[in-house]
Amino acid sequence: MATTRHAHTVWEGDLLKGKGVVTLDSSGIGSYDVSWPARSEAANGKTSPEELIAAAHSSCFSMALSHGLAGAGTPPTRLETKADVTFQPGEGITGIHLTVEGEVPGLDNDGFVAAAEDAKKNCPVSQALTGTTITLSAKLA
Repeated sequence: MATTRHAHTVWEGDLLKGKGVVTLDSSGIGSYDVSWPARSEAANGKTSPEELIAAAHSSCFSMALSHGLAGAGTPPTRLETKADVTFQPGEGITGIHLTVEGEVPGLDNDGFVAAAEDAKKNCPVSQALTGTTITLSAKLA
């Protein structure tokens, strides 16, 4: 069954001095301030499109890796994934680096790295972001 999720942003003002609020409508878990300085400089308590992409990518990748490992008969006990999304003003998103550490009984490090590479390639968010270079560091805990 297909699902559609919803979020919306209300923006006031121009790019450099304006500000906005992004609301996660489907979950209802919150509204978050956004601004150009939070995107191009320090976050200062606000979020950015890149942070939201990082959240989406780290969670999607973790789900894909968990599914792949379980399907291979080695379900993970724990996965910790970090996504670093790099934004360069004037250029855009220049890269995403995923870092994952896992606890997977019965699997060696080479097997874990191979499963992580497969998840990187096949998770739906990675596929949606194919115009961006995505790199990966993976190891067992």
